[in-house]
Amino acid sequence: MKFGFLVAPPVRTAVFFALTLSASAWADPAVSSGMNQIGRTATPAEVRAWDIDVRGDFKGLPKGAGSVSMGADIWDGKCASCHGAFGESNSVFTPIVGGTSKKDIETGHTYFLSHPGYPHRTTLMKVSKLSSMWDYIHRAMPWNAPKSLTPDEVYGVLAYILNLGEIVPADFTLSDKNIAEVQNRLPNRNGKVFYKDMWEVRGKGDVSNPLCMKDCPVEGRIGSSLPDDARNSNGNISEQVRPFGPARGTDTAAPPRTQKVGVLIPAPAQAVSPAAAPAAASTPPGAGGTSAGLGLAQANSCTACHGVANKIVGPAFEAVAKKYAGRADIVDYLTGKIRKGGQGVWGPIPMPEQAQLNEADAKALAQWIAGAAK
Repeated sequence: MKFGFLVAPPVRTAVFFALTLSASAWADPAVSSGMNQIGRTATPAEVRAWDIDVRGDFKGLPKGAGSVSMGADIWDGKCASCHGAFGESNSVFTPIVGGTSKKDIETGHTYFLSHPGYPHRTTLMKVSKLSSMWDYIHRAMPWNAPKSLTPDEVYGVLAYILNLGEIVPADFTLSDKNIAEVQNRLPNRNGKVFYKDMWEVRGKGDVSNPLCMKDCPVEGRIGSSLPDDARNSNGNISEQVRPFGPARGTDTAAPPRTQKVGVLIPAPAQAVSPAAAPAAASTPPGAGGTSAGLGLAQANSCTACHGVANKIVGPAFEAVAKKYAGRADIVDYLTGKIRKGGQGVWGPIPMPEQAQLNEADAKALAQWIAGAAK
């Protein structure tokens, strides 16, 4: 088999992949009949849908503008729940802001990246291209509704982050007109190193392997493992990933498992008397234990922050149901909390508003959560 690329010329993003069979396969009439023209030219609309990247020289950057104050409002509603009110993070992600100084802005080299004394490597310490931050926010944020921000909102959010890092003033408005000027104030704009062997065609690269397609020699085994004492330190990772896309989290739930490099092996089961055996795991909340409510929660990324029976970032659904079981208006109350978000009831980490949910779905989700107490 051999692979080829089919793209609409000329674009920066490869849109479609065409699979073609080897020349010897075309000799088979059963194969050659109707299968020798796999793939087609991408339409202009398809190209536009995929071609959204922003390059380091800002080619592909949409027109728009957003102020620091506008970004602060968006941040409070859609970003702070995971990244902290001031980009300092909480228990979810590493900090975005911190570890940079006015001297770094002058030199373009972040001091603490090469010197000890700062506990984290924040985003503003590492990033060397402002286009990277704009592009990532545009593509992937917010966590529960990626690509939902308008270009103006992306400019505003980025302006707010830059203001937190004292890169732009509080009354600043970031736009496609001045973003290149702001690039010249990034603390680590000169920190990127050109690695010749990786980027030049005749470079050596960082690995050396024989050209091999069959019966290749195996020299050792590469793998990774998680120390037992680190398991579940921030909840089960497998329950905190999005329910779509290729990424899947590792199962880090307690109890710990006996591990080997690259392999997870469950710990040996211990004999337990029937009287001492734990009760069977409860079914997901909802009428008849159906999975419709859980499917709705997964589809709207609720399970990225809430487990059914265990706390992740926010409380477990069963804990919510138990807390409000005595309220006659539990469904209406939870519907409002889901739609509008809130902070303080379950700790300092705020829950963002779920504006993407219509009233009917929010109420259905609330009924499913409330059913956990019955």
